[in-house]
Amino acid sequence: IALTFGFTLLALAYALGPISGCHVNPAVTLGMYMAGRIDIRTAVERWVAQFLGAIVGSALLFLLAKQIPGLETSGEFGTNGYDDRSAVGINIGGAFLAEVVLTFLLVYVVLAVTHKVAVTGFDGLPIGLALAAIHLVGIPLTGTSVNPARSFGPALFAGGAALSQLWLFIVAPLVGGAIAAYAHRLTHPFPNVLPEETEDAI
Repeated sequence: IALTFGFTLLALAYALGPISGCHVNPAVTLGMYMAGRIDIRTAVERWVAQFLGAIVGSALLFLLAKQIPGLETSGEFGTNGYDDRSAVGINIGGAFLAEVVLTFLLVYVVLAVTHKVAVTGFDGLPIGLALAAIHLVGIPLTGTSVNPARSFGPALFAGGAALSQLWLFIVAPLVGGAIAAYAHRLTHPFPNVLPEETEDAI
């Protein structure tokens, strides 16, 4: 599962990066905005597209899941959760901290490898590998969100506890993304990439 997420993002980064920057994660978009890479209008447009895409994708997955006899969509379909919905029973505080830290790592890597001083042409590889590693750590804890849109879509269709716990998987990744942007400004004080140069991978 972890490798699937990682390799999928890697492929999308190379396929969509030159077109739109491959912003498929609201936390990454927030980090890009706070780092001065994109303006607020671009950020809002991408947030809308990300959540709409998550809803459409989840609807298709929901329809497919309905064709599998005996499959309960609540819990299995919306995989992010804490307490009794966590494989290790992590509590709400631990889940929030885990999502903040894991999202911080992802967004920081994205900001670092797409910076002006980074080696160009290899952006997608470290980002994809980072996401795979993050899922290896996070899946037993919360199912790994690190992406508010990725959690939002499935929770709408799963309902129940998945929906009631959704707030954490929206807020925590955004907090992690914001902290990553601040940390990146501290470690990369020299000029950031110009807006038109950031469209090659995320």
